[in-house]
Amino acid sequence: MKHIKKHSKSRKGDMAEFYAVTWLWDHGYEVFQNSGCTGPIDMIAIKDGDTTFVDVKTMSRDKKNTLYRGKMSRTAEQKELNVKLLGFNPDTRKLRWVNHGK
Repeated sequence: MKHIKKHSKSRKGDMAEFYAVTWLWDHGYEVFQNSGCTGPIDMIAIKDGDTTFVDVKTMSRDKKNTLYRGKMSRTAEQKELNVKLLGFNPDTRKLRWVNHGK
């Protein structure tokens, strides 16, 4: 999506979070966004009584203009809080949960 590429990195993150909220709503979650700009989570999602801490990550392009996952790993603090990463593809506007392994 060309118009997203023209924006700053924080603007891309804002766009990804916007899509994440609507995606989570479509999947039956209630969503509460972080009111600050920093921290280990972007939003809290609740579904069927289960609470999920979410950090949204936007996929990037490398120097060859190939889309790649970018930095999709959790910090030590995020691991401790059991934060789930939600990956956003800016070309397709699709989201998916990132598999964290152990």
